[in-house]
Amino acid sequence: MRSFLRPAAGLTCLFALAVAGCSAGSGGTSDAAPATPRASTGGASASAGSGTASGTAYAPYVNAAEASADDAAGSPAAYNLAFVISDGSACTPEWNGAYAIDDATVAARVSALTGTEASVRVSFGGASGKELAATCDSVAELAEAYGAALDAAGSTQADFDIEGEELTDADSVALRSRAIAALQEERPDLEVSFTLPVMPSGLDGDSLALLTSANKYDVQVSAVNLMTMNYGESYAGDMGGYAITSATAAHAQLKGIFGTADADAWKGMALTSMIGVNDVANETFTLADAAQVRAFAEEKGIAWVSMWSSFRDRQCDEGTATDDALTNCSGVEQSAGAFAEAFSG
Repeated sequence: MRSFLRPAAGLTCLFALAVAGCSAGSGGTSDAAPATPRASTGGASASAGSGTASGTAYAPYVNAAEASADDAAGSPAAYNLAFVISDGSACTPEWNGAYAIDDATVAARVSALTGTEASVRVSFGGASGKELAATCDSVAELAEAYGAALDAAGSTQADFDIEGEELTDADSVALRSRAIAALQEERPDLEVSFTLPVMPSGLDGDSLALLTSANKYDVQVSAVNLMTMNYGESYAGDMGGYAITSATAAHAQLKGIFGTADADAWKGMALTSMIGVNDVANETFTLADAAQVRAFAEEKGIAWVSMWSSFRDRQCDEGTATDDALTNCSGVEQSAGAFAEAFSG
């Protein structure tokens, strides 16, 4: 997914919360003793961020430093706080490459968001900048950087948005998996999700390799969040239908990888759409598409739905350029917060 770096005018040990998986330290071997699914200790709001017994949660992506008037629209159960990346040259985490990890502006922002009784999920990576696994040299150093960001936000939920070059770099994929596993050893209540690109045909080979790496190092993953957006010029028309087709194809893949039943594979999935105009010129995700995706997610018991982003959940001002629409507004006719209301059901 896009980042906020642009000026304002991307049989396993997974699904630990839903099914029994491998025991830690098994090395991903198939004869590991089954582990009891680890329940969240993050309280009611943290559980809601991963899906609740009452239905699919709503958890939009928000700017880590800059508030939007529509952040609270739809009463989110959790906020995906975007994005933590490297400072560019060293293993130093920063918010959007612009704010120190302990910056008071971000701390105040987190306090305001959690004041609504929602939880915050720290999202690492995104489409711009360097993900920390590309700049850190060791497992210990990378785990420490991830932990510093989680501590700064007071969060027990980590999302890893891996795309582009970071997704194809086998060395950083392995380093990341090892660091996350080490961090979960230190923090047994840490919930982990991976946000990955998807097509109507499903997850590609690089995304499947990342999940295989996570399994190899015994990472416990609560959800695989599919970026149902930016499919390419050949996919014009029904974006809601494409999201459902993509989720269905990925569901079959996840069942095969995880060795789970239908219901558990759906519970271990999340869906994120780019509202309004997408980066691909012929793709526009409408309010009707959002309602369609929400209904599908509830029917299947999908953990949570999200959007990129609360910052864009408003109609553009008259005369707004397309590039500004991709950054600051939806590019479609709507009332403020309408996409949030549609996704929250």
